[in-house]
Amino acid sequence: MSQRHALVAGATGLVGNELLQQLIHGRYYQTISVLSRREVETSSKRVETIIVDYDKLTAKDIPAGVDDVYCCLGTTMKKAGSKEGFKKVDYAYPLKVAELAHKKGTKQYLLVSAMGADADSMFFYNQVKGEVEQAIAEVGFSAFHVFRPSLIMGERHDNRGGEKIAQTVMGGISPAMVGWLRKYRPIEGKDIASAMVRMAKKELEGIYIFESDKIQTIANYEAAGV
Repeated sequence: MSQRHALVAGATGLVGNELLQQLIHGRYYQTISVLSRREVETSSKRVETIIVDYDKLTAKDIPAGVDDVYCCLGTTMKKAGSKEGFKKVDYAYPLKVAELAHKKGTKQYLLVSAMGADADSMFFYNQVKGEVEQAIAEVGFSAFHVFRPSLIMGERHDNRGGEKIAQTVMGGISPAMVGWLRKYRPIEGKDIASAMVRMAKKELEGIYIFESDKIQTIANYEAAGV
């Protein structure tokens, strides 16, 4: 087993939970640290839950020796309650984790963003996603991977009625989305997680942005063992 150490932020969400399970079942990381507001249920002795208050996150919350940070933090406007609340979860928290981890020597950061992320967008959601991408890119990691999925499919612990309806509709028409529409196909949370782990293992240097169709392709390669 590799001696590598992973840190996961946002492990209780759809993608984060899928990611954590894949890291546990894989053998690439000897240690998996999880930043969470509550204890993460797992029988794996390789997982260490670090209970944190993201509003008061400090260097002591970030373990030493972390090689790769996986950030799956995110919320919705409805759940956040305001633009300020949304930006705190989707911008301030991921950036703070990045800054603290980088100061402790972490070389690689992998971020779940969103399709349409653009700091100059007229849409607040896309604007915030673009802004956090830019801010983390400036932190100075050896490798920064950005994953921009379309509608994410899978079971969530929280109730998002609108997303369930969208999943049903988009799941039905997905096969017809070909050509330039392929990037808009919904994607399974497990496939996003799989693509993240595959790219982390490559230990590349630089900044990489993966749109949804590319994420799916990477996940397909991983599933095929290519």
